[in-house]
Formats: sequence, C-alpha cells, structure tokens
Amino acid sequence: MDGMSTADDTWTVAGRTFRSRLIVGTGRYKDLEETGRAIEASGAEIVTVAVRRVNLSDPNAPMLQDYVDPKKYTYLPNTAGCFTANEAVRTLRLAREAGGWNLVKLEVLGPAPLLYPDMPGTFEAAEALIKDGFEVMVYCADDPLAAKRLQDMGCVAIMPLGAPIGSGLGLQNPAMISLMREQITVPFLVDAGVGTASDAAIAMELGCDAVLLNSAIAHARNPVLMARAMKAAIEAGRLAYLAGRMPRRMGADPSSPLTGLIR
Repeated sequence: MDGMSTADDTWTVAGRTFRSRLIVGTGRYKDLEETGRAIEASGAEIVTVAVRRVNLSDPNAPMLQDYVDPKKYTYLPNTAGCFTANEAVRTLRLAREAGGWNLVKLEVLGPAPLLYPDMPGTFEAAEALIKDGFEVMVYCADDPLAAKRLQDMGCVAIMPLGAPIGSGLGLQNPAMISLMREQITVPFLVDAGVGTASDAAIAMELGCDAVLLNSAIAHARNPVLMARAMKAAIEAGRLAYLAGRMPRRMGADPSSPLTGLIR
C-alpha cells in the first residue's frame, strides 16, 4: 500500500464503481443552490434523494436536477419518511417509474422521537423489493444478526446507524460496528448519526467502505466548508485504515530507545 492515494482506491456496489467513499443527502439545506455547492465541495459521486420530499418532476418549481446534475452524480432514491413496508415499497416503485432508478436506499423507520430502524418492516420491504428486481442498499440497526439476514436475503449494501437520524452524536457503538464489519462481505457503510468530520474518520478507520450523511453538512453553520471537511476526513480515515494503526497498550513506550544514552 506504500504510496497509495485515495484516488487509486475504489469501491463497488451492485456492479458500479466509485472513487469517493462519501455519500451525501440532498435535503435540509436552505435552498437548492446551497445544496449544489455543498455536494460539489464534498466530492461525493452518489447523492441520496428523498423521493417523497424532493421535487423531481414539476418544472414550474425549482428542481433538484438543475442544481445537482444527474449526469454527474448517481441518484440514490431513498424512502425517508416511510414508516411501513408498504409505504417504502410503493415509494421506490414510483421512483423507478419516474426515473428508471433501480439502485435504491431502503429505510423503514419506527415512530418519533427515536426514528430507530423498524427491522420487521425493513425485512418485509427488502424481500418485496429484491423480488421486484431492485438493488437494495439497506439502512438497519447496529445488530449483527439483522445485518447478516439482510445480506443473505440479497441486499447489495448493509448500512447500520451510527446514532439516531439527525442526532449528530457520532458513532455510539463503534465496537459493534467493527464486529459487524468483520462478518459482512457486501459493501458496509455507516448511515446516520455523523455530526462532524472526526465521526466520519472514525467510521472509515473501522473499515467501513463508505459513509452516508446529510444533516452533518446541511445543518453546519457553513455547509460548504463542512462538506470539504467531510471529504478530507473520509480520505484520512481510509488511509489510516489501510496503513494499520499502532497497537494500543497500557503505559508508555518511549519513541527513542533508552539504551546507549550519552551519560
């Protein structure tokens, strides 16, 4: 790996290869112009699109496509705001009819205020979507049994939460994320809970293939600057993972040898 740069280091999901390991959302910004500038600064190649919330079809209103070029970015329709399996499946079927999208992000949420992944609903929706020919990247609980089941069902990426959606708390259970990473063979991403650049770097240091976030950029005081920070953090975390961190130890280990000192 000596001399490797992140430009040489790609990842693949459902047969599509990407250089950027940062996936960003398109919602919660003050306007679409800011959305476009922040996404460009992030270096992301995939953007999530909340089909139920973003205008993709009404030419009489501002359209996302005018600010985030679908020829430049891979649109990843998601089911944000869906609280049942039926809602999620219906939403993604409509998205495929409207834009031909087949690679999708599935999330089925439990009730507020936690909005924790509803895993029974997620299993039900994933099964229906996979049977319908969708390539499903799935948001899930930080539960290794659930993650393995979703992988075995045929989901193309497993995406456990780092913390509740929009909380900005960072990775609350890094040990479990690390253990899950070891048993998952499809792309593995942290999705939700990232609040700042160090959170994204930690996720990458744990071996995640990518990180998906939205609020951490959109709710920053300066979203474009935070997008740049996230891009750098993802690259730094990935390089640290490839480099292999030094072992942790109790007590000191002097950086200079203690033998042969001039007395």
